[in-house]
Amino acid sequence: MSAQIISGKEVSAEVRERLKKDVAEMKLKDPNFRPGLVVLQVGGREDSNLYISMKLKAAAEIGINATHMKLPKTATEEEILHSITEINENSAVHGLLVQLPLDSIHKIDTEKVTNAVAPEKDVDGLTSINAGKLARGDLGDCFIPCTPNGCMELIRQTGVSVAGKRAVVIGRSKIVGAPMHDLLLWSHATVTTCHSKTADLAGEVGKADILVVGIGKAEMVKGEWIKKGAVVIDCGINHIPDETKSSGKRVVGDVHFASAKEQAGFITPVPGGVGPMTVAMLMLNTVLSAKRFLERHEPGKWNISYTKLHLQTPVPSDIAISRSCVPKPIDHLAREVGLLTDEVELYGKTKAKVQLKTIKRLQTQPDGKYVVVTGYAVSTSFCSVVLSHSRSGAAGGGYSQVIPMEEFNLHLTGDIHAITAANNLVAAAIDARMFHESTQSDKALYNRLVPLSGGNRKFSPIQINRLKKLGIEKTDPSTLTEEEITRFARLDIEPSSITWQRVLDTNDRFLRKITVGQSPTEKGHTREAQFDITVASEIMAVLALTSSLEDMRQRLAKMVVATSRSGQPITTEDLGVSGALTVLMKDAIKPNLMQTLEGNPVFVHAGPFANIAHGNSSILADKIALKLVGPEGFVVTEAGFGADIGMEKFFNIKCRYSGLRPHVVVLVATVRALKMHGGGPTVTAGMPLPKEYIEENLELLEKGCSNMRKQIENAQHFGVPVVVAVNAFKTDTEAELDLICSIAKAAGAFDAVRCSHWAEGGAGAVALGQAVQRASVAPSNFKFLYDLELPIADKIRIIAQTIYGADDIELLPEAQHKVELYTKQGFSSLPICMAKTHLSLSHEADKKGVPTGYILPIRDIRASVGAGFLYPLVGTVSKLHGPTPP
Repeated sequence: MSAQIISGKEVSAEVRERLKKDVAEMKLKDPNFRPGLVVLQVGGREDSNLYISMKLKAAAEIGINATHMKLPKTATEEEILHSITEINENSAVHGLLVQLPLDSIHKIDTEKVTNAVAPEKDVDGLTSINAGKLARGDLGDCFIPCTPNGCMELIRQTGVSVAGKRAVVIGRSKIVGAPMHDLLLWSHATVTTCHSKTADLAGEVGKADILVVGIGKAEMVKGEWIKKGAVVIDCGINHIPDETKSSGKRVVGDVHFASAKEQAGFITPVPGGVGPMTVAMLMLNTVLSAKRFLERHEPGKWNISYTKLHLQTPVPSDIAISRSCVPKPIDHLAREVGLLTDEVELYGKTKAKVQLKTIKRLQTQPDGKYVVVTGYAVSTSFCSVVLSHSRSGAAGGGYSQVIPMEEFNLHLTGDIHAITAANNLVAAAIDARMFHESTQSDKALYNRLVPLSGGNRKFSPIQINRLKKLGIEKTDPSTLTEEEITRFARLDIEPSSITWQRVLDTNDRFLRKITVGQSPTEKGHTREAQFDITVASEIMAVLALTSSLEDMRQRLAKMVVATSRSGQPITTEDLGVSGALTVLMKDAIKPNLMQTLEGNPVFVHAGPFANIAHGNSSILADKIALKLVGPEGFVVTEAGFGADIGMEKFFNIKCRYSGLRPHVVVLVATVRALKMHGGGPTVTAGMPLPKEYIEENLELLEKGCSNMRKQIENAQHFGVPVVVAVNAFKTDTEAELDLICSIAKAAGAFDAVRCSHWAEGGAGAVALGQAVQRASVAPSNFKFLYDLELPIADKIRIIAQTIYGADDIELLPEAQHKVELYTKQGFSSLPICMAKTHLSLSHEADKKGVPTGYILPIRDIRASVGAGFLYPLVGTVSKLHGPTPP
């Protein structure tokens, strides 16, 4: 009776159908995800081309994104290894197959090349690591070579149990024989490996219940050698002469098929047996690799290690604590929280930038819980991802800070320098444009703006945009009329209307008022100007509020720097520098990754001046973080300065542009700050604290809690649950801490808890974390404070009356003029970003508690059109930090 034929075509078709369903299920979970395969070929051998085309066709059928990377025959070993490294680091590729043999004119170490493939992408199963795991039986943690894996699938199709059977493998290659031996052995067969030097090969074959042949010799195994009823798997591909074929040859295996099928119980044909299964198993390994990738990088599934704190009493200085801790390598932390290698740009060992493509990879994943931390007038706070608060320095303080402190507080990754350079480029462009317009004719100016190149003129894309803005629908520079040339070439800036200032990140009080243009080359074109602190630049606010590189490009282009004499707003795009600004900011837009003392991840990104701008970290950092933590995780972001400033702007500005809605507000309070609001004496830097702040005084504290009650009320206007975090210090008494918590709850806070994170790190904020977790599932009804379509003055009035408690506002003449100007220019529907002191709810820093019965004076209004808000100047607000001039 003839053997039953085991059709590799039929079995491989079943495997491919199964894999199609697997890929479809992946796409249901994430529509943007596709398993990725790269086949790397060196040279152009015809047989390799045939095999590759089969693999690519199979991949396309299943839904795998397969790429053929072809290197020339001249490729060196170094170039091949470089290509492999690039593929290893590409997160969109889950499988890498190096097509053998390597057809290069140079000597190539094949073993070195195959071992360069990352083991987790080695879908051919040829690296030493995968081979080693297979040899020791770790079948669930490796990739099995495709041909042996296909052979095992064919054996399973026969229904013959491998366990306890005697198996013989002929051939000992790394691709077939050796791994086949291991697979059969770990399937509990008794295995003998034979080769060309084996004595009495026919006798060994005759003992086999299962025979796998991969020796590479045409029809070497004869039918009479085979045990009656054996399973025969023929892996051979050989060509022998055959005059009946048009090619003059035909394909045969290593087994003499005609005689063998009369002895065997099951046998694979050649072709149509093992060959199709090899391709199917390559696809299976690629899909398996993609599944493992998704499992490893499931949002919120962190495999994070925490750094143990060695607490000291008394608590050392912040810098001493920072330097005493050895941070984890930042690339290690990035992997722990689910960031991929090609999504992280290292800046040394302790900080890194995260690429924006991370958002695209994770965009279909659910967000985590969103928590905003804020304070009240006088109090500031910093909050890490684990709600480990502190109160000193931008990097935090005590045992609750971001490390290393020097990196955080100084250059970090250079974002602030990029903003400084970009801002000052605009300032230089303004003065240069005014100078050229005042010293040149229209024609000369036009020739400078649209110079001849190769006998032709051509408008740049930015210039095309300006023409459209002017209503000139022309693209050929030679067709403009004289009147159109004048309108195009002259911005005609009114010098007194310039709102754009130069910036620097140094407190230099003598630059608060300057005169520019003193050089003889400027021909007497001087004007008064000033320097602001860099974080007050609109570019910093743009960075914090942007949602993508393209969005940043558009926002930078829309920034208004002055007004023309005819009353038209002048933008950076009119100046022709918006593209250059984007290039200067292309790296700054990527969030910075650092860590807390205890090894938690922290995004440090953007720092808009909370008095002048909105005082919140970047939308991009928050969005990436919310995806990384997953639906059960928490992301904590800080709203700078008091709740009346940072929190109000967080809701009305940042939440409008981000589309994000917070689950909880954490309001930070301290005994000393509340006592100051109760009328406590002034605190002078360098002088001992008055006894009111270091001794129990419940009466003073209770009076000061009026400010906390007002800030709880302010948070409740936005419909979000409030948790009060009371930062406890050694001079605070139990009665004082209990009083604050009691008053906070009575005022409507969801909860109020003590925190000792400054002295104890994360352990001191456990109760706070638990309270926030409970509050995050409480009912909420988020809403904005005002409608954007209201008149400018009405929006300002709502903030002043609702948040600050003012009776009304007073628009001083300059402010009234700006209301009229911005309404005319079409900016009246922008949100409002109040610029006032953070030391009081009112505009007067010395008015503590909850001032009432006052009119809020608005002395001026400025427009940050690119960032997307108007900022009224309340009282006197300096844009360059430092000592107030006497």
